[in-house]
Amino acid sequence: MSLFENYSGKGLELKNRVVMAPMTRARNPNGIPNDLNALYYQQRTGAGLIITEGTAISPTSMGVLHVPGLFTKEQVEGWKLVTKAVHAEDTKIFTQLWHVGRVSHVSNQPDRQAPVGASAKQAAESSAWGYDEQGKESFVIASKPHPLTSGEVKQVVKDFANAAANAVEAGFDGVELHGANGYLIEQFLNPFINDRTDEYGGSIVNRSRFLLEAIDASIAEIGAEKVAIRLTPYGGLHELPHYDEIEETYAYLASELGKRGIVYIHLMDQKSRGSFALPDGFLKRFRANFNGIIILAGGMDKELSEKYIAEGLIDLAAFGEAFIANPDLTNRLKYGYELALPNRDLHYGGAAHGYTDYPVYAGNS
Repeated sequence: MSLFENYSGKGLELKNRVVMAPMTRARNPNGIPNDLNALYYQQRTGAGLIITEGTAISPTSMGVLHVPGLFTKEQVEGWKLVTKAVHAEDTKIFTQLWHVGRVSHVSNQPDRQAPVGASAKQAAESSAWGYDEQGKESFVIASKPHPLTSGEVKQVVKDFANAAANAVEAGFDGVELHGANGYLIEQFLNPFINDRTDEYGGSIVNRSRFLLEAIDASIAEIGAEKVAIRLTPYGGLHELPHYDEIEETYAYLASELGKRGIVYIHLMDQKSRGSFALPDGFLKRFRANFNGIIILAGGMDKELSEKYIAEGLIDLAAFGEAFIANPDLTNRLKYGYELALPNRDLHYGGAAHGYTDYPVYAGNS
């Protein structure tokens, strides 16, 4: 079964099974997408599906300067440039809705207020991209968070739903909630971070409640066929320790998300980020509990992607950093062309250099 054949499932019609994974590029100083962003994504429309960089759902959701948002009319209008450019090349595009929770700094927040989290536990060894004491852009240690009250949790749920509605207005084919990499949704899932005693803490059901409420509210706005989520089972980024109930937690989530009929779950194997790998057999166990589309990212190549697809473990394969320096990555994978390496110093911030000026492959098939 080829990575490069058409794919149809859960109402998603794709020209191939290649997915461009979400990657923060921090090229929107005012939070509004522009023509440069549209060009960047259009260059990478060899993929059947593009998932945008993490997109802020509210002014308090950010932990990185210069990321785009989806909570103002101006941002919605800016994203229309991107979705139009991508759709012109017969590629589908989802946006990733992002709330970083405690992985933020007071300089990222309105009026330098504390970031919010599932609890007051600080990510004291994690960094946000904000302003240092001299007012210069820099990696800064995440600030001590304010624990969300139950009522404030409900407001964040509304923020996800509002951003989902804005995404559809902006022309996106759907949204992917960011439930991975140690950000707010995953902070609620982890019992070492979530020490709450209300309806959002304690049991697996309670710790999963925020995630499922955000999913339900988004479904109510735009429909289950346009709602997805990214998860990192066994991940450890941003100081999330492993806990005894990981398997049980993600089996429960897979089942509940399947009942809701969401379009896909995007799993990331964090071994590619220097963290923990998914254990042997996990994908098979997860597949048994979820009947929707499964996307896998993290250390993927053509051979592994096609192996997992043939075995029925996944439906689509996502590629991240390789898409930065290889706008024509799909063709390079298909024909075995050499992959260019990106300049990591140019990943975040700046303008066209290191963003839209990577060339396509110059050789022959």
